[in-house]
Amino acid sequence: MNRLMQDMMAVADPSQVAGLSRFFKTGPGQYGEGDKFLGIKVPVTRVVVKNAWQELDFADLDQCLQSEYHEIRLAGLLALIQIFSHACKASRSSSESLPARLSLQQQCVDFYLAHTDAINNWDLVDLSCYPLLGEWLLDKDRSLLYELARNGKTIWEQRIGMVSTMTFVRHGQLNDTFAIADILLHHPHDLIQKAVGWLLREAGKRDERALISYLEPRAATMPRTALRYAIEKLDDAQRKHFLGRE
Repeated sequence: MNRLMQDMMAVADPSQVAGLSRFFKTGPGQYGEGDKFLGIKVPVTRVVVKNAWQELDFADLDQCLQSEYHEIRLAGLLALIQIFSHACKASRSSSESLPARLSLQQQCVDFYLAHTDAINNWDLVDLSCYPLLGEWLLDKDRSLLYELARNGKTIWEQRIGMVSTMTFVRHGQLNDTFAIADILLHHPHDLIQKAVGWLLREAGKRDERALISYLEPRAATMPRTALRYAIEKLDDAQRKHFLGRE
């Protein structure tokens, strides 16, 4: 057992297990069926990761991602992001060669994509994909995200395709968010509908007119869940307009 796993086990809180299991829908037939929890909330996990990530290698991260415990998988993902982010920051200040730093970043991305089977709940997706894949793809071809959205093996891979565009939105680049939302717009699962609506809402906070233009021809047929998320920051008249569309 590596340092990160040991430290996570040390802060386990059995009193929190039942509540987290209910929150993340681990019952029979639910999207998180069978997942196990240690009772560790995200802020505590972040502190543990901050203190341990520099001692980890990819074999340690693989061990974390193979864990039966949800929080240890999350810790592994957050540690991966620390390694990736540190490599990005080092490119501006370190004497280490640029090819070596880019190689480490690429290794992080490749590791992430090779372990999507372990990224199997919405929080694991949302806390990991855009700080890693989104950042990596800022200056690169983004067809990977379109492929995940269209042909992802699970709803979690499809959600990665959508939520990773958050980084682009934060840089004022909205086209991919709207395009990938179109791919997933009529997806039957509410966790995809919520992701689509959430990212549309974030795009609208950057450019409200672009969001309205996107919604006008689509609001009448798109799932209500996605629509309600998308229009949350619009004014009352605009929300009533879109909710009243037949």
